[in-house]
Formats: sequence, C-alpha cells, structure tokens
Amino acid sequence: MQSVLVNSGPNNDYVNGLFTSVTICVPGTSTCQTVSGILVDTGSSGLRVLSSAMNLTLPQQTSNGAAVVECAQFQDGFTWGPVQSADIKLSGETASNTAIQVIGSPQFPTIPSGCSATGTPEDTLADLGANGILGLSVFRDDCGPACASSGSSNPGFYYRCPSTGCTVIAQPSAQQLQNPIWLFSSDNNGVMIQLPSVASGGAATLTGSLVFGIGTQSDNALGTARVFTTDAAGNFTTVFSGQSYTSSFVDSGSNGLFFLDSPTTGMPTCSSSGDFYCPSSVRALSATTRGGNGTTATVSFSIDNAQTLLNNLRFSVFGELGGPNANSFDWGLPFFYGRTVFTAIEGQSTPGGTGPYWAY
Repeated sequence: MQSVLVNSGPNNDYVNGLFTSVTICVPGTSTCQTVSGILVDTGSSGLRVLSSAMNLTLPQQTSNGAAVVECAQFQDGFTWGPVQSADIKLSGETASNTAIQVIGSPQFPTIPSGCSATGTPEDTLADLGANGILGLSVFRDDCGPACASSGSSNPGFYYRCPSTGCTVIAQPSAQQLQNPIWLFSSDNNGVMIQLPSVASGGAATLTGSLVFGIGTQSDNALGTARVFTTDAAGNFTTVFSGQSYTSSFVDSGSNGLFFLDSPTTGMPTCSSSGDFYCPSSVRALSATTRGGNGTTATVSFSIDNAQTLLNNLRFSVFGELGGPNANSFDWGLPFFYGRTVFTAIEGQSTPGGTGPYWAY
C-alpha cells in the first residue's frame, strides 16, 4: 500500500489529479531515482515519465538496431518519447526490467506526422501537468494485439527510429509498456484505490490509498464490492436517461465525469470552455452501470457549474465536475470519491473471478 494524493500537481495547475511517487532504477542495480507527481491512471497501462524529471541513463529498447520510440495516444493528446528499460518499485513491490516511456526526450525531437496527427503533444510539464503517468488499467500491456499486428489495423503507437526517420512497427505485446502490477512477484492481480468523499463545492487536497492485489492480503479483500466484468476493450455499460452506452469505463486519469452531449442532458457547456458543463444550479443525476456478467448498480452523482467551482483557486478537488462526451460514459476521478474501487487485470485470478473487471 502507498499513499496517493489529489492536489494541483507538480505544475500547480491540475484539477482532480490523483498523484503518487514512483521509484525507477537502472535494471538490476541500486542506481535509482524517486519521481513524485506521477498521475495514477486506470485508463492506461505502463509507466511514462517526463525526461525533464529524470536524471537516470536507462538502456534503450531497439528494433533491428534502431531505437524504439512510442507515440502513446490518449483522449486529450499524445506523448512522444523513447522506450527504455527500468526496474519499477512501488511500496516494496518491484516490476523488474520492464519497458517505460521517457516523454519528451531531447534525443528524439522530431515527431513523425503519423503521431502528430493524433492530437495535441503533452511532452512537457506545462502540457502534461504531471511528471509522468502510472497506467494501472485492466490490461497487462498498453496496446496489445493491435500494436503487435502489421498493416492498417496497427494504431501506430510504436516506431522504429533510425537516423533516416521513424516508421511504425509491429511491437510484440511482451515488449510493449506493461502494467507493472502484473509483473510483481505477489499482489499482482489488480489494485484497489480508496479515497474519502468530498464536500459539495470541493476541497483543497485529498489523501487516499493505493493498495496492490485483490484478495491477496487482509487489507485488500473485495468485501461487499460488486464485480462488473468488461469486454475485450475494457468497457461495460452505463444506462443513463433511458439510453445504454456500451463504451463506458472507469478512469482515474480523467478529471471529471464525461457523458453525453449537452443537448441531450439539457445542461449548457461553459462559455469559457466547452469541455465542462455549467448548469445554473447543481444537478442531481443517477445512472445504472451494468457489467458483462449482468451485475448492476445505481450510481448517484451531481454536476455543478464548472466556472463557479474552478474560480475557487484554493481548491483542486471537485466531486461535481463534469462535461460532454458523445457515445460513451467516462467515470473519471470524481467517481472514486467516497468509494473503494478495484481494478482486476486481464488473465489474473482473483476471489471475484478472472480479470478484466471493475469492482465497487
């Protein structure tokens, strides 16, 4: 178990960001560095760290003699940087000699057009708002069979970069960035995130726990939590306002609850930013989540005026922050407030069955 903290992040400008520290070592050595301000993200897999936050020299992964560089693609942008090897240490547990991404490395300043076309670069502290991302999703690796394939089905995460330019490659799953949890020698079937509730209007900071393993120790039992299995894409179903959204997911890396478009909800987006809702008063809502195994639960939540909330510069924790998201339901960090949420990794056995699943 290690501490996690919701605060404004290392750049002092983050809202609803869940942060922790990670120790990175040159593989098989005691040459290590602990990096704080790492965003905990259940929506991705693998460790990514800003080059500017690191002072280690790590072994470079290669493909046919040329460096492997990753274009990691997220909903709000991408990170570009070489794939290198490290031992990842988290509260006494170690994932040995595994691939990580070093974001924004000056060794590879030129971003290929196939990567830059995927969104906005987030290769600096100012753009990312964190010193890195710790991906703890329901998947073992960060892209899986799609990135291991050749041809048009490959989404273009991994590149081979000789001096003549970078080209997309088929990257075997075992050489992709890995969810470090499943590489632990024990407590390796998932994680538990536990955060207290937040008062209406927000809070300055929030302290919680990140616990490794599900049902492997006395402090990570499922208890009364209900299991919601996912499909192959890590999604389950959310029923909201009479409609079923099968591409729904739980994502601690999203800083709000993102669902539907504003004409459907009847809530206007903010005049200052179309990314968030700005209702005239607090809206109390509810939705039903349904796993592939048929388990259901009613989730109550509220959305407040984002402009009003964010004008309080003393606070960085808001449980009532939400925005539009067509055709899916993104249960972001506010979903975790006041809950214990389990993330079970694909193929790993747990007392609640074999992952992937969410439980709460």
